[in-house]
Amino acid sequence: MSGCGTPQQLDPSLHREKKPSWIKVKLPSDPTFWSTKSLVTDLQLVTVCEEAQCPNRWECWSHGTATFMIAGEKCTRACGFCAVKTAKPDPLEADEPQRVAEATRRMKLRHVVITAVARDDLRDGGAAHFQQTIQAVRAMNPETIIEVLVPDFNDRDWALALVLEARPHIFNHNLETVARLTPLVRSRAQYQRSLTVLKKAKAMVHGKVATKSGLMLGLGEQHAEVLQAMDDLLAHDVTVLTLGQYLRPSPKHLPVIEYLNPAAFDDLKAIALAKGFRHVASGPLVRSSYHAANFRPELEVLAAIDADLHAHCGR
Repeated sequence: MSGCGTPQQLDPSLHREKKPSWIKVKLPSDPTFWSTKSLVTDLQLVTVCEEAQCPNRWECWSHGTATFMIAGEKCTRACGFCAVKTAKPDPLEADEPQRVAEATRRMKLRHVVITAVARDDLRDGGAAHFQQTIQAVRAMNPETIIEVLVPDFNDRDWALALVLEARPHIFNHNLETVARLTPLVRSRAQYQRSLTVLKKAKAMVHGKVATKSGLMLGLGEQHAEVLQAMDDLLAHDVTVLTLGQYLRPSPKHLPVIEYLNPAAFDDLKAIALAKGFRHVASGPLVRSSYHAANFRPELEVLAAIDADLHAHCGR
């Protein structure tokens, strides 16, 4: 994190980075990987594991876990770090929530992550589709922990409320990078807006949800800026943090300015925990949903959600 990340430094044509030895991905050998791939294909589902070229997809799929990406595979935004294609999206598929629920059942998932592309073409940004998917998964898999990784819905409170009304256990929205680099890394997003969305999400359900966010490192951020981002997240009631190395999906994307070694990630984890985060996943290959099931929301959060759901159903 020694670079200052100026626009010139982030020009994709100026960098050709060589990956260090600790960035290694094992190819799949477990038959569970292929059965998971077959199931996803059979149910015509999209996973962020594939669309975002996640380096951990071999490992996660071999363990029978996946992060489902709803609302299509075409995004309305063109973030400089993301491998998901930018194009005019297709119409939403009405039966997709049920297919995600069925996949969760077949895979016997204890913890499912549901994410989506940004859908700025829709008035609600896809919030109602999130709601329907959460409800379908819960109806078919009542014991499964449900985590959502959402876009910012352009900070529309009523759209955000649609997602929270379905009562996910974990609400995740990624800050992605530090304040200074946000205009370069995700030009249509705003640093403060993301923080506001996270704080509102918790307030809307009176604290009865675990909030989570993540940062990519190696884009030219400075150490002090990362610490400030941690403080900003804590000030906005975020309790779960992921820190991972940015890996360039293609020569057209932003370059890697720096590869942080595993020890640096360990140090940042220790700092984050000392600052007050409840759970921190930090490492070169960590992504938002990597080993997501290792974090189990507070028992009081789970109990509160269950009580609210039972009360609602009893009306």
